[in-house]
Amino acid sequence: MAVPKRKQSKARRDKRRSNVWKLEAPTLVKCPQCGELKVPHQVCGKCGYYKGQEVVKVKEA
Repeated sequence: MAVPKRKQSKARRDKRRSNVWKLEAPTLVKCPQCGELKVPHQVCGKCGYYKGQEVVKVKEA
């Protein structure tokens, strides 16, 4: 069975236990064209617009 050679310092232990490394929810902004929530600096998946210009043609269902 593996046994540690040296005691781990309190700083290393506390760094490991800190919550800094946890993931955060992605930031969402409202699309100015359609009002749907989208990730900033990316094309809207609903309407296909980015910075006021149509970049992607979206098929209507």
